[in-house]
Amino acid sequence: MTAPLPWPAPHRDTPFVGDVMVPGSKSLTNRVLILAALGDGPSVITRPLASRDTDLMAAALTALGATIERDATTWTVTPPAAVRTDAVTIDCGLAGTVMRFVPLLAALGGAPVTFDGDEHARVRPMATTIATLRSLGLQVDDEGRGSLPFTVHATGGVTGGEIRIDASASSQFVSALLLVGARFEKGLDLRHTGSSLPSMPHIDMTVAELRRRGVRIDTDEPGRWIVHPGTIRALDVEIEPDLSNAGVFIAGALVTGGSVRVRSWPRHTDQAGDAWRTIVPAFGGTVAEDGADLLFSAGESLTGVELDLHDVGELTPVIAAMAALADGPSRLSGVAHLRGHETDRLAALVTEINRLGGDAEELEDGLLVRPRPLHAETFRTYDDHRMAHAAVVLGLRVPGLLVENVDTTIKTYPDFAPVWERLMTQAP
Repeated sequence: MTAPLPWPAPHRDTPFVGDVMVPGSKSLTNRVLILAALGDGPSVITRPLASRDTDLMAAALTALGATIERDATTWTVTPPAAVRTDAVTIDCGLAGTVMRFVPLLAALGGAPVTFDGDEHARVRPMATTIATLRSLGLQVDDEGRGSLPFTVHATGGVTGGEIRIDASASSQFVSALLLVGARFEKGLDLRHTGSSLPSMPHIDMTVAELRRRGVRIDTDEPGRWIVHPGTIRALDVEIEPDLSNAGVFIAGALVTGGSVRVRSWPRHTDQAGDAWRTIVPAFGGTVAEDGADLLFSAGESLTGVELDLHDVGELTPVIAAMAALADGPSRLSGVAHLRGHETDRLAALVTEINRLGGDAEELEDGLLVRPRPLHAETFRTYDDHRMAHAAVVLGLRVPGLLVENVDTTIKTYPDFAPVWERLMTQAP
């Protein structure tokens, strides 16, 4: 198959002033889907994100016996009527939530389940997931790789109890266990043994969604979660807008000296993207509430920043692009775990920013970005949607910049490229 031609990123000489409503949260949609499949009855999900990652999750749950009926605005999820006993294969694509959450769900079944995914997925760290499954008493065949593909041999249930894991590479290892812990015979007493735990908002989101469904979780001790065994209640929910995806539009406004209104920003949320409220002022911009919306505006200049992004690492690529266009150097720290995401995001950002004539340096736990004049080139995305978001932000200020495989953005935002092109080429 011939690879698509690089996409010409829109460029602006005038401020972008816009109004956006982003699709639903991928992180929330996939957690809600799993909990609905584990519930004690059907659940209706309103305005879920329909994207590659969530389609892969829906397909995985269907393969494990759940029924998902979809229409324009709602998905109705009915849990499996019985434990499935025939072997199945699940395509994880490049979705971390599928490759790390679903194997623990499959452990509750009664048949072999094989997991595989895209080429880049086969290098993502999965050793913790595989070791966790084995500590729960399951046989896992991975031929010693510690990565995809592997097969989980389920036996009809999991005893549970005390589990120790090092989740320093990804908070998803913790969320995966929490989501299914109530269905273990003895529940779950989970301790994180590593020195740090990234992306805590994602774990907080998992805990909040479990508690909404009646699951009792004790979190009195840092790095420890006690999930009591019991029923996961069915619950009808509405999905919040994806605030991380809102970030690319916020960045577009700031780097062009403009402003953007993001519709229906949740007043209280566990999403990592809510950090844009504090990140924008750090870059010299302002944030104002207007009813249910937030208005983000550029300041007189785009200032360099020093930010610890440990809890909100997924925002790093777009922030790095902004830093490359700022009026002073920026240091982004706390994100060593990004080396294990869809690609090694730290190495990829340094390579691509420097390819444009920039000056980015990889640090032990982050990036140092020193702004320099940039020139047009093809910005490679490594099949990573966040890298594509970084590219289009840079394209606003770098005439002629081309983006390799912009369609990788369908992972979390269907139709992103035409939406971005329409908004960024409209008159000010």
